[in-house]
Amino acid sequence: MSFIWPAMLLLLLFVPLFVVLYILMQRRQRRIAAAYSSFGLGQQATGRRLGRRRHVPITLFLIGLTILIVALARPQTVVSLPRIEGTVMLAFDVSGSMAADDLKPTRMEAAKAAARDFIEHQPPSVKIGVISFSDSGFAVQVPTDDQAAVLAAINRLTPQRGTSLAYGILTSLNAIAAAAAGDNPHFYSNVTPTPAPTPTPAPKGTYTPSVIVLLTDGENNESPDPLAAAQTAADRGVRIYTIGIGSAAGSILHIEGFTIRSRLNADLLQQIAQVTDGVYYNADNEQDLKTIYDNLNPQLVIKPEKTEVTSLFAGVSILVLLIGGAFSLLWFSRLP
Repeated sequence: MSFIWPAMLLLLLFVPLFVVLYILMQRRQRRIAAAYSSFGLGQQATGRRLGRRRHVPITLFLIGLTILIVALARPQTVVSLPRIEGTVMLAFDVSGSMAADDLKPTRMEAAKAAARDFIEHQPPSVKIGVISFSDSGFAVQVPTDDQAAVLAAINRLTPQRGTSLAYGILTSLNAIAAAAAGDNPHFYSNVTPTPAPTPTPAPKGTYTPSVIVLLTDGENNESPDPLAAAQTAADRGVRIYTIGIGSAAGSILHIEGFTIRSRLNADLLQQIAQVTDGVYYNADNEQDLKTIYDNLNPQLVIKPEKTEVTSLFAGVSILVLLIGGAFSLLWFSRLP
């Protein structure tokens, strides 16, 4: 056990002084009783005696006072508490096709609106990071419990160029690994993620409290292979929840003088989710996206952490003082 204000423990030096004072008062009372006995009043004085019970109220008072002083020092102890903990990487497809308007006002804006709602409903113990990817992947916001920083990162996202789902997955994995190692650089990077050492595959069915939420229309037109990247995530015990943004009918886009029809590639997103034992969602509208986020709950874990227990000590001290006071009123018609 440790204390936030250990200097307050010096007040415990007064407790022995109270004990000495009580002993002196008891001796004085005995001398007075002996003096009155010479006048024939000793029998009346001793008749009210309660034996050793008369020391119970003052003993409880001193115990309660001691506990209260310890509470003033603000004690802390390590307690295993259940808490929601994990890392959620929001990987946003920012390719040009995300400017399509089959979700209103655009696919990108609909995904951002749902993400903002999800972030605002997460407990402080969940760290959230933001990855954006087009023809490469780069970290927009490293995992953090600062919701304002995450929201600001999402608001900065705008459609860019081509699409590489693999870069979005690999960059998310690197960010999760950096967060777990306590390595959180305060800068943005658009550098292509370097391949990490091949991990030892996690036992099937074992998952870390980290997930990747891949928001994309699934139109992959850049290497590397997104299914190979998904297998890397599975080997690390990280699930990928894929969210298909758009519709099967698609939407017509006019990009740099070209007319392109952009459609949702649900088959590829289903395969990515299946490899990692995640779930594929088809979000036809903004309300569906919000429902999806509500179902993506990080794990409940039991984690030892230092917790202040001042209230516990204060409550016990008050209880002991009240019991002592009740005995004193019952036996002596006065407080100790």
